Amino acid sequence: MALAHNLGFPRIGANRELKYALEAYWRGEQDAEDLLTVGRELRVRNWQQQKDQGMHWIPAGDFSYYDQVLDTTAMLGAIPQRFGWSGGRVDIDLYFRMARGRAPGSEPAEACEMTKWFDTNYHYLVPEISAGQSFSLASTRLLEEVDEAIACSIPVKPVLLGPLTWLWLAKVRGGKPFDKLALLDRILPVYREMLSALKARGIEWVQIDEPILVLDLPSTWQLAFAPTYTQLTDIAPKVLLATYFGSLLENLPLACKLPVAGLHLDAVRGGDEFLQAADLLTSDQVLSVGIIDGRNIWRSDLDKAVNSLRPLVAKRGDRLWIAPSCSLLHVPVDIGQEDKLDAELTSWLAFARQKVAEVVTLAEILSVGDTLPARLQQQLSENHQVLHSRRNSSLVHCADITDRAAGVDDKLAQRQSPYRERIEYQQAQLRLPPYPTTTIGSFPQTPQIRRLRQRFKQGELDNENYVAGIKTEIAHAIKQQEALGLDVLVHGEAERNDMVEYFGEQLDGFIFTRKAWVQSYGSRCVKPPIIVGDVARPQAMTVDWIRYAQSLTDKPVKGMLTGPVTILNWSFVRDDQPRSETCLQIALAIRDEVQDLEAAGTRIIQIDEAALREGLPLRQRDWQSYLGWAVRAFRTTTSGLADTTQIHTHMCYSSFNDIIAAVAAMDADVITIESSRSDMALLDAFKDFAYPNDIGPGVYDIHSPNVPTVETIVARMQQAAARIKPQQLWVNPDCGLKTRTWDEVKPALANMVAAAIELRDAPKASSPTTIGQ
Repeated sequence: MALAHNLGFPRIGANRELKYALEAYWRGEQDAEDLLTVGRELRVRNWQQQKDQGMHWIPAGDFSYYDQVLDTTAMLGAIPQRFGWSGGRVDIDLYFRMARGRAPGSEPAEACEMTKWFDTNYHYLVPEISAGQSFSLASTRLLEEVDEAIACSIPVKPVLLGPLTWLWLAKVRGGKPFDKLALLDRILPVYREMLSALKARGIEWVQIDEPILVLDLPSTWQLAFAPTYTQLTDIAPKVLLATYFGSLLENLPLACKLPVAGLHLDAVRGGDEFLQAADLLTSDQVLSVGIIDGRNIWRSDLDKAVNSLRPLVAKRGDRLWIAPSCSLLHVPVDIGQEDKLDAELTSWLAFARQKVAEVVTLAEILSVGDTLPARLQQQLSENHQVLHSRRNSSLVHCADITDRAAGVDDKLAQRQSPYRERIEYQQAQLRLPPYPTTTIGSFPQTPQIRRLRQRFKQGELDNENYVAGIKTEIAHAIKQQEALGLDVLVHGEAERNDMVEYFGEQLDGFIFTRKAWVQSYGSRCVKPPIIVGDVARPQAMTVDWIRYAQSLTDKPVKGMLTGPVTILNWSFVRDDQPRSETCLQIALAIRDEVQDLEAAGTRIIQIDEAALREGLPLRQRDWQSYLGWAVRAFRTTTSGLADTTQIHTHMCYSSFNDIIAAVAAMDADVITIESSRSDMALLDAFKDFAYPNDIGPGVYDIHSPNVPTVETIVARMQQAAARIKPQQLWVNPDCGLKTRTWDEVKPALANMVAAAIELRDAPKASSPTTIGQ
């Protein structure tokens, strides 16, 4: 019979228990044992729920106190020298110093670089490697968790990030570049030691994740797989090699020939490759089919899944495993907690617990043959009714919106004049100094602000008093920025819960949840909106707040919006039409807001596209199509503006080297990017590409509580000026400041402003921007 298993489960807890425990520990309000206790309780609860639902194999090692890539780095003892590690076990404080630059009772250090996990909104900590580096088993956390699972009588399947994927994600830092594969033979003994310890515990199966198999791999990396897994499988439990996030294409025959006991394929993003794999794998190898979408929240079409898988049942028997497409880390925990949603809407959705149930149901249906018990027949009937309801709902379709999107042409995606003409008008109006200073948009979301929003949502505060409270916070942000000497101000976004959720709440076509939290990184959780239907803007969303902020100062205040591509990529998106169509609908809604801001006198408007790179397909052959409609959507938001209105955009924690031409094609007057955690390495994209517009490389890491020095900021800006003309440079943090405190923000921004002044006063300081210099 077909077996049900899972690749990973959300670790934050249904009520964000891990988030609160982490932050209490970081603040010194709880000790390490309190934090570890919360972790143990969450793991046991997750395991038991999956066991009770009927999962045959349940993952361990999918839990993390911050990030699974960092966990692997700790296991390998790949600790950068700046953390002062002298060997032995990696303790929890060293772990957090690597993650965020600081831990209770420890000296601050520069945190590890953070970037996006493939094409998801999850962030991982980038491993750092150097030539000649040694490795040793420095963390046995996985073994401890496996022991916990065994003690709870859980049919456990330990999960490890594969050695080749870890090495692929690693970054050479310091010293000359070298072939990373040269370190593989030093890494494998640590994996062998871990796998041998698992086998000694009686573990039957271990899951090793190698998602890089869905990428365009160089031949040297392809050739490294067979010898790697030959070395690992001879002393390991049975190995299920897991791939996800796309098709294997030319890597499929390679994966099927590896000396592993099973192979997992993503049947959601990888199409029907599992049918090819069924013929390529040997008769005694397991084929795991990820048929339930692990990255979106819609109920699955069970009939369709059964029809796809039925031909494999007779061929593979109990060597056919059913699973989600990837770890359920990327979806919320339980739709059952959403007691405020309309019942019909709720019936369309499936979160992690519901997806586990779908996997188990499919395995049961495939195992009983053509004559189904009444219980399973009823489940299929209910599934059919839910899908029919969604397809035909008036909540989904609006002819006026689709007609407007169909009328968009190339002319609607063009500014009136080219940048070289626009910037002259803008500089004459704004009169900014060289190296102008600004921030990315948000200021600290203090407990007072959160309480204000909470009381308003709960009906304890009427609209008049809520607006008055938010205006007080805006006035405070403006006052602080003026005192610090910033050149271009922001209103601070006190009224916003999240940069995507805030806009989605005011757009038609979106629905919202109360507890559907998803981990973004560490303790940072987001509650993505759900795009359920056609999108439009019924009324202005930000104009009154920006108009009020501008009335408090003579300095320009940026209008702050989230761009259409980021709203798309950071939402759970409807799956009944192309993503490009949904993105264009959002772009037209944002375009309406942009024009209203300009009409209200806003001279600078920032439209953040933090997630542009994140949505890039994993295969290069698919890039042109995505970048074409993504750039067009952004340009559609700005095309109706006067030349004097300056457009900014922001992108964070992504590599732009390979898409820099597309970034330039967005034609934003100013772009701000993350550069600090990567030690300004992202600016290498500008060595060979003459970026035409203005740019603000983020000069300090806002995800760390450490305060940057003036000297550090000056040095980073000098690095930038070696690649980009000084006349084009702005000075800003690398991201928004909502997660920091005012005690951290004020000295950091004071140093940033002081650095800008020092740069202006330097002998070669630039005069205000002059086109053509």
